[in-house]
Amino acid sequence: MMRIKLDENLPNALKPALAALGHDADTVYDEGLQTRPDEEVLAGAVREGRFLITQDVRLADSRAAASHRGVMLLRLAEPSAYKITSRVIWVFEHENPQPWSDAIVIVTDAKVRIRHPRTGGR
Repeated sequence: MMRIKLDENLPNALKPALAALGHDADTVYDEGLQTRPDEEVLAGAVREGRFLITQDVRLADSRAAASHRGVMLLRLAEPSAYKITSRVIWVFEHENPQPWSDAIVIVTDAKVRIRHPRTGGR
């Protein structure tokens, strides 16, 4: 089970879909962080010990990587609500999340890449 924070640029359906997989997911709306600066969103995830999922490249800035529990950056060609939800659920069902802690996890339509700030990634 992972503790997950969903950024405001993600579909509402993602929260119950992740919960159905046994994860503790909440959103920036749950904490009142919508429209807040990126630093505050990341700080909210850190404060709660949550892995952040976003489409915002700035939130996945590797310079801040050591200060969080991990960030999943979604980079889909056509990021519709359906495709985002389907891809994230597929990744959580088929990938091992163990190496994601403190890493930047880049999810595209075709692959999942993990970048650890201290090791340069895999």
